[in-house]
Amino acid sequence: MALDIVKFIRETRQEARKVTWPTQKETVTTTIVVLIMIFILAAILFAADGIISVVVKYILGLGN
Repeated sequence: MALDIVKFIRETRQEARKVTWPTQKETVTTTIVVLIMIFILAAILFAADGIISVVVKYILGLGN
């Protein structure tokens, strides 16, 4: 069992060496893109929520 653990750790390290890690610039760029997309999606959902709220209030006769 101990040999299996050592083998697993050795193979894991070998696989980790094969990984192409992103540069700092790529990481920053990707993070900015993700934050922008989150902001856009939040704005769309906020607008959709407002529209649905108005429609439901109108249907239920709660609107002005």
